[in-house]
Amino acid sequence: MRICFVTGGSLSDYSGEETGADVVMFPFYALGEVSYERELKGETNLFEDVAILSKTGKNVVVCGCYTNARGLKRKSVVVAERGRIIGVADMVNRIDGSEFRSGAGVKIFETKAGKLGIAVAEDLYFPQVLETLSVCGADVVLSVFEDLNEELEMTLIRAGAFFYGVPVCMCAFGYAQVADPSGKLRFSSPRSPCVYDLEREQEFHVVETRKRGYFLRRKTDF
Repeated sequence: MRICFVTGGSLSDYSGEETGADVVMFPFYALGEVSYERELKGETNLFEDVAILSKTGKNVVVCGCYTNARGLKRKSVVVAERGRIIGVADMVNRIDGSEFRSGAGVKIFETKAGKLGIAVAEDLYFPQVLETLSVCGADVVLSVFEDLNEELEMTLIRAGAFFYGVPVCMCAFGYAQVADPSGKLRFSSPRSPCVYDLEREQEFHVVETRKRGYFLRRKTDF
């Protein structure tokens, strides 16, 4: 799976240069704020621009944005494949009464590039998000972020990839990085755009543990 990270500029600044990418990722700021009401009225066509870009490149486009549903703002990621919007994932964890509300749940999108699990912004800080995406069969977790906090996010994607056995690719403002299931940082670059070829590798192990309780007494008398 070839992934192109566009870490700077707006969506309209991207020339769509030929990279042969299966997936093109944009961080927040690339699309800005999207009003569902204005989109439905045809006053703006921001989601359409994402769809057109995916059609032009014949690939999947994953783009961060700030959605506004009648005053309810959320951090979101829109996903388009070959000219069609296939869904929007919202950040599910709201921290300290942030102006951005929480969404309904984490999402995995089935595409020709594979099953893409989406971690939206600060959802990366909550291990259960990556765990859920892994358990539900994501081939890769795509973490769309804003501004990085020194090396915190790098540590988190390495830990998450190792704990849950799924590669994590992060596209943030000014930086891109990839961690593999061994916990190693395989790729990092401040360049925009930059490309990484991700190898698909799914390794499973049987893990046994002892735990007290969970004793079910069989009924013998009927």
